[in-house]
Amino acid sequence: MNHQEESNEGYFEYGASIHLKGRETEKRPTWTEMKQIEKLRRAILFRAELPIWKILFHWKGTCLRDIILDPFVYLILAIYIVIRISAHVSEDVRPEVELWSQTKISILGTFLSFFLVLFINQTQTRFHEMYGFCKACSGRIQDVAGLAKTQLPAELADKLIRHFNAAQIAGYVGLNGIGTTSPYSKAHFFSHYNEDNQLLTPEEMFLIEPLLMDEGGGTMKELTTWCQMDVAQAKKAGHIDSIEASFFHERILQFRASMDGMYDYTDQPPHFFYIHFLALLSALYLPLFAIDTAIATGWDDEVSMSLDILNGVVVWLQCIFVLGLRALGTKMIDPYGPDLEDLSVIHYCDATLEICNIILSSREVDTFKRDKNNILFRENSVMRMPGAHENKEGDGPSK
Repeated sequence: MNHQEESNEGYFEYGASIHLKGRETEKRPTWTEMKQIEKLRRAILFRAELPIWKILFHWKGTCLRDIILDPFVYLILAIYIVIRISAHVSEDVRPEVELWSQTKISILGTFLSFFLVLFINQTQTRFHEMYGFCKACSGRIQDVAGLAKTQLPAELADKLIRHFNAAQIAGYVGLNGIGTTSPYSKAHFFSHYNEDNQLLTPEEMFLIEPLLMDEGGGTMKELTTWCQMDVAQAKKAGHIDSIEASFFHERILQFRASMDGMYDYTDQPPHFFYIHFLALLSALYLPLFAIDTAIATGWDDEVSMSLDILNGVVVWLQCIFVLGLRALGTKMIDPYGPDLEDLSVIHYCDATLEICNIILSSREVDTFKRDKNNILFRENSVMRMPGAHENKEGDGPSK
């Protein structure tokens, strides 16, 4: 029995080592590559306000790339072209052509349009909720930075905010552990921020090393607990009382809940059954639509090259509608990937660090010196209530 348990333990350790080696050798974008993607991603966000004639001439961040590179589109167009060539070459109207003209392909198109729009609505809702989690994490860090600045000693406040920002960045790295295609890695993403901002000391990095940051949210949970321990240390030292400590803990736990929300959504994407259902309907509907349109365009003496081209464009537009909507919904399922349509994680982390630095380095004016050259402080500019008189030095009370 003991030999079997040792054998099983060795097997699991070997499997884990193979998994980790696969993670290490997996190609991840470097910091420079991620910054280039982020820069273009932020630029695309502001294109929505451009005039329509400028929008149409953009390539990156549009549906054109997915449509043009999809071989299924060319298969549909090929079906239409083959039938139209046959219509020009054939001299007799085949009986099956007349029977085909009586089909009701439009009914299938109506159902497919309904399910596609429903799919887009669900994935868009999911996308915006995950965006809200990102901004909530940033907001809670800023809340704690403000509380720490006003209530804690500078050294302890700096330590708390360092741990808190490290927890946010480690949280994005940990998304790799639940199957997502996140480009954010410990080697290129967390290490860059840690080197530039001194978030964790070498001793602290050693403590979180066994948690395998790239393999899940364990490191984020550990660093979040460190933040709570920093608050407990401040309370024990008498810097804050129990009520003030509860304000800190409440916002730290809200941060952890928002991070957990990202992991929950990423761990449970839309059902594959639903995705396969839409793909199957699309694969059946588009060829039927191409055949129906090609036959309805005309046969024998009714053929017209201009009408052939016009209906060919209609078939292509139908491909854009069906495949474009499906591609859009698929892209919004995972907003933490390398796509240009994904969320701007680097922007959120940079903005949070910048605002925390502003908060922690803020200084209040100790003494206010009156500027006599400022018209706001001239005596004749001060409005007085009727009947009110200012007592001058040496004068008695006003009568």
